[in-house]
Amino acid sequence: MLIALLLITVIGLALKGPITVASKIDTEGALLGQMIVIILEKNGFEVNDKTEFGTTSVIRKAIIAGEIDIYPEYTGNGGFFFDNTDPMVWKNAKSGYETVKALDLESNGLVWLTPAPANNTWALAIRKDLSDSEGIKTLEDLATYVNGGGFIKLAASEEFLTRPDAMPAFQEAYGFELSNDQLLAFSGGNTAQTIRAAAQNIDGVNLAMAYGTDGALSALRLVVLEDTKGVQPVYEPAPIMRKEVYKMYPEIEGLLKPVFESLDLESLQSLNASIAIEGLDAGYVAEQFLRSKSLID
Repeated sequence: MLIALLLITVIGLALKGPITVASKIDTEGALLGQMIVIILEKNGFEVNDKTEFGTTSVIRKAIIAGEIDIYPEYTGNGGFFFDNTDPMVWKNAKSGYETVKALDLESNGLVWLTPAPANNTWALAIRKDLSDSEGIKTLEDLATYVNGGGFIKLAASEEFLTRPDAMPAFQEAYGFELSNDQLLAFSGGNTAQTIRAAAQNIDGVNLAMAYGTDGALSALRLVVLEDTKGVQPVYEPAPIMRKEVYKMYPEIEGLLKPVFESLDLESLQSLNASIAIEGLDAGYVAEQFLRSKSLID
């Protein structure tokens, strides 16, 4: 009788899924994606691991097309997905989350789960030696320096350089412009590359695209420039999943809620540093964190 019950349990667990988990191609995407993978596997789901799947546009098309089931997205991207909304909505954590949650469900059948209390907004980080010598602490200071003939070369992703709400928004708000020969573009959004390029002065780079939760910044002596005009929206990470999958497995929401609630700004900076600076595997870092929070055995 006991053997029969065990077999039923094992078969029941095997029937959960498969769930295709993806993430974007960057350090934090890999970290958060692996947390989702581990939590689901530990709770009896069969998982197809597609973490580090692609850029925002690629992964977005994939989930809408049903090619993937769940991945970590950022609330502030709602202003990019739904560009006819009031831009001010996305500069408040609560209103941004509630707005994208409602619009994505209605328009695309995507369900937003609990977000992390950490703002991973886009930022510009400058070499500390240049910041100190020229007094560049804010984006207004940067604009003054550039417009006065100071040399700046920026390392950034293609997405950051071309999306209207990213670098173009910074340049428009602060009144400066970088020419093509002042740019070093990367195809992916991994800020470990852009930050390292600035830290090592690769090809003259002294400014880098960064995220608010990047752990490598202080270690590599880069300073985030203050966005005094509040150009950027709030970008809190949250899992999003297809409605069809959510209806089949509503327990996933409860499984991931304590995980993302435990990820504050300091935690993400530290975890990202373990991957970007120490070179540890994203899956290993994710598992150790989940164990430390007693979220897995």
